Amino acid sequence: MDAQGRGRADDVDPADQWVLNPQTGEYELRLSPSAPQSPPVPGPRAAGRRTSAPGREVPPQRRRRPEPEAPVPGRRGRRPEKKKSRGKRALLWTGGSMAFVVLVAGAGGYLYLKHLEGNVSTTDVGTAGSSSFKKNEAFNILIIGTDKRTGEGNEGYGDKGSVGHADTNILLHVSEDRSNATALSIPRDLIVDIPDCETTQEDGTKKVIPGSSGVRFNQSLGDLGRDAGCTMRTVAETTGIKPDHFMMADFNAVKTLTSAVGGVDVCVEHAVDDPKSHLKLPAGESTVKGEQALAFVRTRHAFGNEGDLDRIKVQQQFLGSLMRKMSSSDTLTSPTKLVKLAEAATKALTVDSAIGKVGTLKDMALELKKVPPKNITFTTVPVIDNPAEKVKATVVVNESKGPQVFDMIRNDISFTEVKQKEKKEKAAVAARLKGEKSEPGEVRVRVMNGGAPTGSAQQELAYLQTQAGVAKSENAGNAPAELARTTLEYAPDQADQARALAEILGLSGAAMKPGESVTNSQGLPTMTLTLGKDFKGAGVKLDAKSIETPDLDKSTADQKQCAS
Repeated sequence: MDAQGRGRADDVDPADQWVLNPQTGEYELRLSPSAPQSPPVPGPRAAGRRTSAPGREVPPQRRRRPEPEAPVPGRRGRRPEKKKSRGKRALLWTGGSMAFVVLVAGAGGYLYLKHLEGNVSTTDVGTAGSSSFKKNEAFNILIIGTDKRTGEGNEGYGDKGSVGHADTNILLHVSEDRSNATALSIPRDLIVDIPDCETTQEDGTKKVIPGSSGVRFNQSLGDLGRDAGCTMRTVAETTGIKPDHFMMADFNAVKTLTSAVGGVDVCVEHAVDDPKSHLKLPAGESTVKGEQALAFVRTRHAFGNEGDLDRIKVQQQFLGSLMRKMSSSDTLTSPTKLVKLAEAATKALTVDSAIGKVGTLKDMALELKKVPPKNITFTTVPVIDNPAEKVKATVVVNESKGPQVFDMIRNDISFTEVKQKEKKEKAAVAARLKGEKSEPGEVRVRVMNGGAPTGSAQQELAYLQTQAGVAKSENAGNAPAELARTTLEYAPDQADQARALAEILGLSGAAMKPGESVTNSQGLPTMTLTLGKDFKGAGVKLDAKSIETPDLDKSTADQKQCAS
């Protein structure tokens, strides 16, 4: 398809060809009078509807009878449809040190979306990710900002010969109910084990690249020909969280995207004059774009102790500001900005093959759009200085905090209070706890340890038998897998027993898991109480909020902060 067939003439700005239809609230593609017309797009918004806008003359189509000046109710035997505005259905998200995707949804933009799809590069990561995107499940996207110096004006930055390492990395987890998301930054200098990984070569053949032990995380991309699939496998090896998809961009994205929105607002506590990144800013708030925006996210000598961890904090603040700018009414109601953003983002983007199609990218964009900025948490993998080094240059996972952070993400637990979840939790409690309750002496349960401290199952058993009156209980040892939260599994005919035990323990409705009947050591039907990592001690009441969030340095996307 040529440029005009996609709705673009060589000498016409694509943004000038998108017009807001006041009747539908949608942006619709308007070709130049001299441009050849594309075939109608199948569907309810085929090319038959043409609306002129101020400053644009659109020649009427040839018809056998005049076109009515206004829609006539009941025309063609149908009632006028109440149409929801989709003019603002644009999702603008950011990742690494650069932004990653902009999509304009709507039937009228189909051809242009196909053009955007042609801008996107894809990589086959094989089994490192998921084979498809599912709209009704939680998902994890690994966002990678590389240090590759391709693109105009970028050859002078740092390592000119870089093969493109994983310089900035964010594991974005989006909850199943879309009420929250967690953006977990992974330091490039984190010491990890990179597993063996299969990569697809340019000729289509497969090659297994051997792993490396005790190396920097950023070597998971670029070194020895490793692709993004290797970085995804390294994340899974390090955190236990498998990324479903990846999105990767280079230096150009942050420059072009910030310019497309007219600049991003940033704040610094003290004036900055960094000769290495060429960043110069006065104290207080400023607006940066293009080269200055790239300098802002690259600099590390102007903030904190001049290390990469402090630069990560600044990048998170920048990304939050960019997200707010992208989702502002000034951006979402401007066809010029939307088209420029779409062009800039997709040209700088590489994704896995499973999400490289326009329909999939659109679906993912609309799912991301559902998450409120106030419930998008930015945080970083908890780390400590590498104890093996005398001169501190790298970091390792903080084993007292890191595993719990990984478990929370893996178990879809928010780092922020989410009202939507609380409402769903109340509904679950009302549904599962309502009804008759057995006497404690009639409750039969086996207790298993699924992540609580050693000895917890026996301690809880002693409490149930000696203080709660649940004499028909026994210790069933360790559970097959660890859980973040305590659960009670029961068969339908044990619901009255489950309600009684939930009341004793302070279990929420979400902790109650209806299932199939199991038997205890005596061959009698019993329930199963599995103590998770939220278990605080024998007899201590449990509820949905009982799991403690580790002490982390974190922020949310709606917060305005000043870098220091």
